[in-house]
Amino acid sequence: MKREESIDYNIKAAWHAISRMYNQQAVQYGITTSIGFVLLNINTKEGTPATKIAPLMGLESRSLTRMLKSMEEKGLIYKQPDADDKRSVRIFLTELGVEKKAVSRNTVKAFNEAVINKISPEKLEVFFEVILEVNQIIESNNIYTSNGQKLMKK
Repeated sequence: MKREESIDYNIKAAWHAISRMYNQQAVQYGITTSIGFVLLNINTKEGTPATKIAPLMGLESRSLTRMLKSMEEKGLIYKQPDADDKRSVRIFLTELGVEKKAVSRNTVKAFNEAVINKISPEKLEVFFEVILEVNQIIESNNIYTSNGQKLMKK
């Protein structure tokens, strides 16, 4: 199988193209795509528990910890103990963070609108069905045995 024919290659290539496009926009506003996605996952009014952000983004918590520290240093967020559970920390957006979140939201909306305007609703429906099924295959975790041998057959 040629790499261009593999599912994973095409998903990764598309994501890298999207990420490059987002980064070109983000750099104009002094942020990165990753920072933009974190901002989008923080509730503007109520903040978000720090422990909830990584799972929302599919990240490891230690990766997010470094990013949150950097975002705090840039004045995009601040941390406060949770009012209900003092062991937990909530992440809140600063005024600058709210501004950058709006930029991120507008960038994502513009991309989605461009795709929706070019691709028929029927094709998009099939795309979402296929992506959902790919994720279900991955989540079912029955592609390989514990020793890495291929389990599934066509």
